[in-house]
Amino acid sequence: MGGMNGETLMRRILDHGSRADPYPLYTELRRTPVCRQEDGSYAVSTYHELLALLHDPRLTSTHAEREAADGGQLPPSFLGMDPPEHDRVRSLAMRQFGPPHSPSRIQDMRGELESTVRKLIDAFPEGGEVDLVDAFAYPFPVTVICRLLGVPHEDEPRFRTWADKLVASIDPRPGEDPAIRLREGAETRRELALYLNDLVEKGAHGSGDGAGDGSGDGSGDGMLFRLADDHDAEGGPLSRLELLVTAVLLLIAGHETTVNLITNGMLTLLRRPEQWERLRREPEIAPRLVEELLRFEPPVQIIPQRGALADIEIGDVTIPEGSVVALVLASGNRDPKRFTDPDTFDPDRPDIEHLGFGSGIHSCFGAPLARLEAQIALTELVRRLDNARLLQDPPPYRSSAVLRGPRHLTIGFDRVLA
Repeated sequence: MGGMNGETLMRRILDHGSRADPYPLYTELRRTPVCRQEDGSYAVSTYHELLALLHDPRLTSTHAEREAADGGQLPPSFLGMDPPEHDRVRSLAMRQFGPPHSPSRIQDMRGELESTVRKLIDAFPEGGEVDLVDAFAYPFPVTVICRLLGVPHEDEPRFRTWADKLVASIDPRPGEDPAIRLREGAETRRELALYLNDLVEKGAHGSGDGAGDGSGDGSGDGMLFRLADDHDAEGGPLSRLELLVTAVLLLIAGHETTVNLITNGMLTLLRRPEQWERLRREPEIAPRLVEELLRFEPPVQIIPQRGALADIEIGDVTIPEGSVVALVLASGNRDPKRFTDPDTFDPDRPDIEHLGFGSGIHSCFGAPLARLEAQIALTELVRRLDNARLLQDPPPYRSSAVLRGPRHLTIGFDRVLA
């Protein structure tokens, strides 16, 4: 057993120096598919073992969010619950988000998403140089989630500030006191929850006129209001606290991950001019290209803390009851036992059943929206940026190994096409 080897590997993966390319380390980690760490936790890194655990009811999520202790100000979201509570809250939220109750909710947003993307690209500087994160990948999902929840247009800047602070609170900085970071995160969540509560209280007052761009026709029709008002559902509606915690989750989970998906997508395409050209010639491949991107450079690389409710035998290892388990999804996505030639980016591969959105009861709630956002964003960027090129490779990365993505992505281009 490569005991010490595996233990130090996980430490090296979490080290910021590995952020630009953790994949060779994942290759080493997979030699011990279920690997006990020096602190007694277990890292699981191979596809079939990960898939089994994601569907295993003996793995609990309940203690994970407790760890990010909020000073008890807000209870955990459904991401930190197990059935049956999890199923009730998630299915009530799902009613407003997708099939079978709102089957066209996401597709109906396509026009709005396209116009948001167009406006952001229109605003790129004439000088032919832009930081894609700050100018595009970051503002895009915030605007979308505001529209979705029903946040009035004029409140978006405040909302963006909260999003910034929340992202900072889950992204450790070297040499800082984690207690201060968690306290600031808790405070921001509380402010945001109070704001959202106020919004629900005002109800369908329609104050968000969307500055006449057609996006504010539903300030009283946002998901927030429909969730608060859903009396038809079994076990519904959500309590006010459940509603607010769910809305905060949608903002955080729906934001950072999409930023990374779009940024990693541009980085991947700019490194492969033939794939860039192909997407420009054949925009209809966007859905497959985004699926391969979710396999190749997943925004969520690791689910850091699940807990074993019982002894779990996986492969030839028994994970003892009470252990903390880290699921290294990004490693499973490059497992040669599951994917042919896993380190090649190939949108034509026949087997793109990736773990980019997790799997099982906690599989990504926002997946349909994230897919559509990334498809529209990448297709439009590729179509409109003439002779785009990376000005820094590798780019500087965020500190998080869990939500891995570039902090900036500076690109040059000759001009923005109409």
